[in-house]
Amino acid sequence: MNEMAGLKAPFSAVKYPSRVAIVIGAGFGGLAAALRLRAKGYGVTLIERGAKLGGRAQVFEKGGYRHDAGPTVITAPFLFDELFDLFGKRREDYVKFVPLKPWYRFWFDEDGSTFDYGGTLEETKAEMARFDPADADGYDRLLAHSGKLFDAGFTELADRPFHNPLTMLAQIPRLVTLGSYNTVWQFVCKHLKHPKLRQALSIQPLLVGGSPFDTTSIYGLIHYLERKWGVFFAMGGTGALVDALGKLMSESGVETRMSTTVKQIVVEGGRATGVMLEDGEFIAADVVVSNADAMHLYSSMVPKAAQGLSAKLKRKSARLSMGLYVLYFGTTKQYPDVAHHTIWMGRRYKELLKDIFKRKILANDFSLYVHRPTATDPSFAPAGHDSFYVLCPVPNLQGKLRWNIEGDLLRDRIVDALDRSMLPGLKGCITSDFYMTPEDFESRYLSVAGAGFSVAPHFTQSAWFRFHNKAEGIDGLYLTGAGTHPGAGLPGVLCSAKVIDRLIPAVAPVS
Repeated sequence: MNEMAGLKAPFSAVKYPSRVAIVIGAGFGGLAAALRLRAKGYGVTLIERGAKLGGRAQVFEKGGYRHDAGPTVITAPFLFDELFDLFGKRREDYVKFVPLKPWYRFWFDEDGSTFDYGGTLEETKAEMARFDPADADGYDRLLAHSGKLFDAGFTELADRPFHNPLTMLAQIPRLVTLGSYNTVWQFVCKHLKHPKLRQALSIQPLLVGGSPFDTTSIYGLIHYLERKWGVFFAMGGTGALVDALGKLMSESGVETRMSTTVKQIVVEGGRATGVMLEDGEFIAADVVVSNADAMHLYSSMVPKAAQGLSAKLKRKSARLSMGLYVLYFGTTKQYPDVAHHTIWMGRRYKELLKDIFKRKILANDFSLYVHRPTATDPSFAPAGHDSFYVLCPVPNLQGKLRWNIEGDLLRDRIVDALDRSMLPGLKGCITSDFYMTPEDFESRYLSVAGAGFSVAPHFTQSAWFRFHNKAEGIDGLYLTGAGTHPGAGLPGVLCSAKVIDRLIPAVAPVS
């Protein structure tokens, strides 16, 4: 069999490109945008204020343990494959994706029960039947509904520009018919009855920055998306995936400037003409793409006089996603029965989320996402040890918490909770631990109010109501990333780069 079948012809670089593009920020949205623009014939310079590619997808190492700092769940892997296909390459030759089973394990602290989600449809329904036999059939109905949301919200709209209000108006009848004005919680409760299954299958909005009690049910499409393609892990971690994209950029001629900060986007006559660096250097460009937090872009990097009214209103009225507290540690023993991805469900659900999103207080209890990459890739820790990353949703910095005090206290509460539940003996074997708070997200990643996922995924902050991929009021400036359409999460930010690919014309080859 011809292994190259189905691939495009090898990319032919334009030696002297007639048009130049600058991409600000080396997160996944910026990496994808740089590659797509290079494939269109632009001379591309990617500028990143950090020392390494990846944006939030950094790699931390301490005491012989490795930790992915950014996204750890890979769904819709074809979106990565597309980037390599643009240049006639195969992603498999750069980084290996392995399927996970289960996709997620849920641990309920109330009674120590577990629910494995993922695997075949039959396996999943059998797991659900342990809680309520009727919910096995309810899951079929949920998937059917999710499939309709997927067709509308992902297949047709995820990589479609929404800067024209007429585009939004044309979609409203269908979105209303699908009930997208409902919340994810309402969507799940329509099909499932058992309280634990309702929690487990409504938790997904937290992975993109929203509460299931506020997030539009269009995000119910995630269930069909995961069922269609599965959940994967990049061997070597997310850092290996970033390295693979970095290698592809180098091979295709994308220039990178690391440890370089863009101070301002220069706008002349209503058009972006380049960027001004912190050291005063001006770099001219025909196209500027920002992968910075959209809130930060419009508050600090774009002249106020040049901004469109809609962008100003969105920035002032935006409801932000929650903050993140992330605890990293190693263990001097292994926990072989702990899954790769575990959602540790606390005893409160709705009221806890109210504390985080509305009251913006740090409660004594919590729910957690526990990542154990050594379940799949032993290279993350010394032999016989484990590496862990524990994410705890917390209020963003609008909550005015004193993280210099709360950070250590929360660390101890999390370790205590895991020690008495799914990680017995943790207190005696934990080592090389450290953590990040929303203050770190604000200072390291310029995330406004330390929000973990920029703008929250409410219906009134989706599609046309979200920050546009084509800058509002400024020609030649485009936006990618979590705060733009279609939203946060790896599929979302990769699709935001596909949107600008549709908007920016290709460059004619230089003869």
